[in-house]
Amino acid sequence: MSRSLPMLLAAVIVVLVLASASLFTVGQTEQVLLTQFGQPIRVIEDPGLHAKLPFIQTAISFDRRLLDLDIPAEEVILGDQRRLIVDSFARFRITNPLRYYQAVGATEAGIRARMASVVSSALRRVLGNETLLNVLSAQRGRIMGLIRDQVNTEMSGFGVAVDDVRIRRADLPEGNTQAILSRMQSERQRVAALARAEGAEASARIRADAERDRTVLLAEARANADRLRGQGEAQATATYAAAAPKDPQFFAIWRTLQAYRSVFDAGRARLVLSPDDGFLDLLKHPPAVPASP
Repeated sequence: MSRSLPMLLAAVIVVLVLASASLFTVGQTEQVLLTQFGQPIRVIEDPGLHAKLPFIQTAISFDRRLLDLDIPAEEVILGDQRRLIVDSFARFRITNPLRYYQAVGATEAGIRARMASVVSSALRRVLGNETLLNVLSAQRGRIMGLIRDQVNTEMSGFGVAVDDVRIRRADLPEGNTQAILSRMQSERQRVAALARAEGAEASARIRADAERDRTVLLAEARANADRLRGQGEAQATATYAAAAPKDPQFFAIWRTLQAYRSVFDAGRARLVLSPDDGFLDLLKHPPAVPASP
């Protein structure tokens, strides 16, 4: 009894060791490549408990989820010879563990370095044919699609599918930024000067039109006034001429009084006349007032 217990314990331990070396689990977010003496045998994608030959076969796990890759910022020359500092990233997933393992091994470090180089090359090729306006406008989606397709084509041999490539930031170098800001300021100043010149021209035109209309209105008003004045004077003359024969004495007195008004109205008139001058006869001999009937 005392001898069988240690043997039993040893057997249990051996069984546990063999079980732990023979069994492995595949998670929902994993895919496993089974190798034997370093040679790939098969790919296991079904989640759950699986078995392998202990100490002979090895289960290498690969993440099947979407993975991120940050690309270091780099300076790119655009098609219009502008320089742009581009900070980008990519999203990829391992679709073929066997091809991935044969290309870069069991770790992600190798594929990340390789993909960073491929993305950088694709960025330079595509952006080298685009202008700054396209990169900073709604055309960026199309540009990103071209870059993604090129990266996906080159990385397909590594068992990797690239879902997306995006530019996180696109900044101008400091020197270019100042030059562009200066050009933008000059352009705004030019537009402002043009607007002021157009405003001054419109103001001068409006003033000239108003002055012309004023001159025309004044001329028409003066002509109308002269015409009405002439008509009034003609009518007055005709009235005087028609009234004079009816009462010549009254008309003579009235004309004399009108002459007095014109001469003495200001109060500062001085006349040098002889006492018997006929101009003063009405003052010396006023006309008699006719008796009331």
